Amino acid sequence: MTKRVIVGMSGGVDSSVAALLLKEQGYDVTGVFMKNWEEKDDSGVCTATQDYEDVRAVCDSIGIPYYTVNFTREYWDRVFSHFLEEYRRGRTPNPDVLCNREIKFRAFLDFAMKNGADAMATGHFCQLDRTGGEVKLLRGADPNKDQSYFLYMLSQEQLGSAIFPVGGMTKGEVRRIARENGLETAEKKDSTGVCFIGERNFKQFLKQFLPAQPGDMVAPDGTVVGRHDGLMYYTLGQRKGLGIGGTGDGRSWFVVEKDMEHNILRVCQGEDDPRLWSDRLNASQMTFIAGRAPAQEFDCTAKVRYRQPDQKCHVSMRGDCAVVTFEQMQRAVTPGQSVVIYSGPVCLGGGIIEGADRK
Repeated sequence: MTKRVIVGMSGGVDSSVAALLLKEQGYDVTGVFMKNWEEKDDSGVCTATQDYEDVRAVCDSIGIPYYTVNFTREYWDRVFSHFLEEYRRGRTPNPDVLCNREIKFRAFLDFAMKNGADAMATGHFCQLDRTGGEVKLLRGADPNKDQSYFLYMLSQEQLGSAIFPVGGMTKGEVRRIARENGLETAEKKDSTGVCFIGERNFKQFLKQFLPAQPGDMVAPDGTVVGRHDGLMYYTLGQRKGLGIGGTGDGRSWFVVEKDMEHNILRVCQGEDDPRLWSDRLNASQMTFIAGRAPAQEFDCTAKVRYRQPDQKCHVSMRGDCAVVTFEQMQRAVTPGQSVVIYSGPVCLGGGIIEGADRK
């Protein structure tokens, strides 16, 4: 019996090629477009409409059925409300990891299984190893596009039903296959911005949901050097967009602290301020792909932001929290972001950064 696979199609080239490859491999493939955000973008265009048209064109081209599902309520309740609360607390969240766990690999996976699918597929650049009775999440073959960082919250059950058809390819190979098969999305640029919300003026976007509270920018000596538009718009280590260039000793200014109690953005010139550097962090909500930590204490590598090179570290578990100690100093370790840990090519899991200091 032919295995039925439902492919989550975004209107991008990666999921388009994923659907094509599965069809060529003999699967019974259905494309499904997830609509998770209702608003238009900054130019007044409903990007979801164009993305769905691209999905329709691709599915027609490769000869598979397609339709759309609406998860806007689930997205708001499970992802976006948390996103806003984190900004309200002065933190810098990463909604993509929660979006993957709660929408793509929960709401959508449930939908796929209820509609008779044997598996679901996406265009993520990562790979799976199903040997040994346990599903392991591996980095994608293209180091510049590897997306395992964003999937560290997934469980054995979620990954057990997943297929990543393009995970063993480079982005160049994916585009070549799309061009050779005349897919509408072959040259479509990669999407950026917040998961499902897309590219827009982020400051203006946040202002729609959270009241801005302007305040002072303060140098280490206590001098007020400028005004900030609201602490939620800034992140630790930020250099661009401060509006105070050319002042002081001429070096670049950086954000070193968000003082929520006094509504002060603390800044420094140059990157030698100790508040920018740490070699130890505390993480909460630790989850592991295997369902458990490898040990109470173990050595591994970790990333505190996407695309960061692997950093050698030691992990000490404390219930569902962890202390991660690095061999080298790390710049701008940011509360609300994720620390994701690896053993060679295997993504072990990760957690939410609560704070950082020096050992």
